[in-house]
Amino acid sequence: MLRFTTLVSSAALVLAGTALGAASTAGATTSTASAVATQAAPSTAATALRAAKPSQKDRFYRATTRPGDRDRSVTSIKHVRELQYRLRWAGVYGGSVNGVYTARTAKAVKKFQKRVGLKRSGVASTATWKRLIQKTVRGKSSIPKRCKSSGWNICYDRKRHQVVLYKNGTLWNSWLARSGMASAKTRTGKFTVFYRSKNHVSSIYESKMPYAQFFSGGQAFHASYLMMDPFVGHSHGCVNLYIPDAKQLWALTADKPLKVTIYGAWD
Repeated sequence: MLRFTTLVSSAALVLAGTALGAASTAGATTSTASAVATQAAPSTAATALRAAKPSQKDRFYRATTRPGDRDRSVTSIKHVRELQYRLRWAGVYGGSVNGVYTARTAKAVKKFQKRVGLKRSGVASTATWKRLIQKTVRGKSSIPKRCKSSGWNICYDRKRHQVVLYKNGTLWNSWLARSGMASAKTRTGKFTVFYRSKNHVSSIYESKMPYAQFFSGGQAFHASYLMMDPFVGHSHGCVNLYIPDAKQLWALTADKPLKVTIYGAWD
């Protein structure tokens, strides 16, 4: 009887030990899985955050413009003048276009944000720019059909000082620009970019022409070191863009065939 009791007790101990081991293993597995999940979560969140970060290749991209910003020089353009022009065209701004992000400019941004259903922050975020550019592309009915054909198409309206870029018929972006003076007008017509030079310097005027994309003789789309306001002054025939805009255009199209259309009355 004593021997039987001892055997039963031993068996119980073995079973208890097995159960305890199983529970311990299960706990360790759960703990490991939890640790892996904890480690994976930040990585996944970081990946999603990177994926959501705005890029200059996005449609209607502009960097965020804030109250207090100003267009200080040709090498420090914050797109404040462009913002003021576009707010004026949207019918929410009646102030001067001076390149200074004043309280009046911020108030107009809030008014536009309210109109399109965005948070009224007064800051021209990338989301605000996207809606604003879409709403203020002028003369849409005058944009030639060729601009909306397959591939990448860039078109410049001399009358409105407006560049539009299309990708396979979809409007991708629009920028403000200026073109040739009365004695050196930018030629109208249909062209194709035939030569590109990222750090170009004019052999005639010895002036810098960064991100140059030539479409007709010596005429090209390029960044300007002289233009502060697209509606003031002219070039020697080229289409002048702000430096960040020319850089953006280069990033989007420099490795692709690019059709060009120049149209509109000279201004």
